[in-house]
Amino acid sequence: MSKIIAMAGKGGVGKTTVSALVARYFTHHQKDAFLAIDADPNSNLGETLGLKIEKTVGDIREDFMKDPQGVPSGMDKIVYIEMLMNQVLIEQEKFDLLVMGRQEGQGCYCMVNNILNRFAEELEGNYKYLLVDNEAGMEHLSRRTSGKVDMLLMVTDYALRGLRAVGRINDMLKDLKLDVKHKGLIVNRAPENLGKAFMDEVERIGIPIMCIVPDDQNLLEFDMEQRSLLDLEDDSPAVVAINQMMEKVKEIID
Repeated sequence: MSKIIAMAGKGGVGKTTVSALVARYFTHHQKDAFLAIDADPNSNLGETLGLKIEKTVGDIREDFMKDPQGVPSGMDKIVYIEMLMNQVLIEQEKFDLLVMGRQEGQGCYCMVNNILNRFAEELEGNYKYLLVDNEAGMEHLSRRTSGKVDMLLMVTDYALRGLRAVGRINDMLKDLKLDVKHKGLIVNRAPENLGKAFMDEVERIGIPIMCIVPDDQNLLEFDMEQRSLLDLEDDSPAVVAINQMMEKVKEIID
């Protein structure tokens, strides 16, 4: 059964960057291919991995809803939608990427969503690890039929606003049908020493710090040059921090 590592946190704290760094860890330290799922409507994970996204799962859903009768003659609707899903799966040597894309528009999406969810569940069974970059509300995770998350990594920057957003997401978990086995906090773009007010809030929220990612100039340079974070050097401070964290994560969930 696949091990699911999911990211959560408010917008702007660096979830996608952290997800890309975790993807880099897997490409360098994991023999088997893994599946990355970009479940944030503001889909940027592919870009940070150096990939061009032509179409998303959301595009498939919207196209089908505009013309439900547009299925080729003699082809079952389920088979047709699954064929389209295979076309948006971006396959690489070390990983595959599925971009969820836009959220639902108006209308009843139950039928097409059931097909998409079933396809995704079957797809996930082909990988040892799943990496899910979520939107803040975690709607994608809450819709998954298995509802299982082996490690939920909540990302904040070094700001009380981001940390309190983590606290609200943590409280929200109680109302979602999710089986979260382990949780950890990632402090992104952090100074060398975390202040007392920040640490007091961490203690109040009650999620252990799994990783402190230092402010890494290499990330800014790669972003400005539109280079894949998969190509970061091994000694890049953010890479070192995430690699050390992932060794701990694998010990916990494997």
